[in-house]
Amino acid sequence: QLQLVESGGGLVQPGGSLRLSCAASEFTLDYYTIGWFRQAPGKEREGGSCISSNTNYADSVKGRFTISRDNAKNMVYLQMNSLRPEDTAIYYCAVDPEYRFSLCKLDAYEYHYWGQGTQVTVSS
Repeated sequence: QLQLVESGGGLVQPGGSLRLSCAASEFTLDYYTIGWFRQAPGKEREGGSCISSNTNYADSVKGRFTISRDNAKNMVYLQMNSLRPEDTAIYYCAVDPEYRFSLCKLDAYEYHYWGQGTQVTVSS
């Protein structure tokens, strides 16, 4: 059974930082595209970043969020800086089974495997 487990969410003040982690089992992340998505109440799931042979970021998070991987630990991270209240959402990591040599995609339909999510709340 392929599993993705997110962690690192929590409550943070505007302007603060959090680092989210995505741990994988039953497969090796090295060979797949990984994306971070978020979903706020009443809104559709939104792609924020992805990593494969390259990285890609939504305009809403460019310059603030950084996706990275640690192949030795089979983990992917999302460093979130300068957080804003509008970043409040459940954050999910997801796997696109296709390793992409072109720019990785931020479209949810490209991703077939999803974690359970971790809540990020940005509030004063």
